[in-house]
Amino acid sequence: MDFLVRIKNQAPPTLVGEELENLVRAESARAKELAAKGILLRLWRIAGQKVNVGIWRANDATELHSALASLPFFPYLEIEVFPLAQHPNDPKAEL
Repeated sequence: MDFLVRIKNQAPPTLVGEELENLVRAESARAKELAAKGILLRLWRIAGQKVNVGIWRANDATELHSALASLPFFPYLEIEVFPLAQHPNDPKAEL
């Protein structure tokens, strides 16, 4: 099942220096692992914001939650999840 996931990073401004750098590296590594497993399919940044949107794939919402909760920044994230269903007028569906 595919999900559109909107993630807003709300890390406190006190998170700086080496602690922040380590968290950023760990987040990047985890995203690569999730992509390699076919869970994180696509990811876009919303320009000018600490927000991204992505297409994630999981068997169900529980599996998706586990993947999202595994992100090192998870305690600082505001996450919205939109389950996706096929649309009969999707131009890509006909290819």
